[in-house]
Amino acid sequence: MDEQQKNLFIEGAISGILITEIVQKYSAETKAGGHSIFLGQVRTDEKEGQEVQAIEFTAYQEMGIKKMAQIREEIIAKYELIGLHAYHSLGIVQKGEICLFAFTCSQHRKSAMAACSELVERLKKELPLWGKEIYSDGSYQWKENR
Repeated sequence: MDEQQKNLFIEGAISGILITEIVQKYSAETKAGGHSIFLGQVRTDEKEGQEVQAIEFTAYQEMGIKKMAQIREEIIAKYELIGLHAYHSLGIVQKGEICLFAFTCSQHRKSAMAACSELVERLKKELPLWGKEIYSDGSYQWKENR
């Protein structure tokens, strides 16, 4: 059932509609025994008395798409997945909005959960993606991925 996802980048916050559509699509997959989902959300951190209001994400998109294709292929093979999708926001995402959606589907819950966890960790470490935290006073600081 899995189809090749072409682009992981979405302008702005990730909508609940997209998340719902993917989950519904795979709920009809009768060989699936487990789905795992991770949602990354912009949180209101405070630094030096200033609250984070939003994060502006930028990426080297061409390289990111190629890297995602490699990560996708490796994780699908390693965990024998039925499906894998990942989307990351570009542009400004406000506090409380979703900026990362990772989804895996497998015959068994343990492999779906392990695959989703590895997917998120690899995206954070390997994608050419940067976030600029924008504070309540209009100042900003580049965010470090951990």
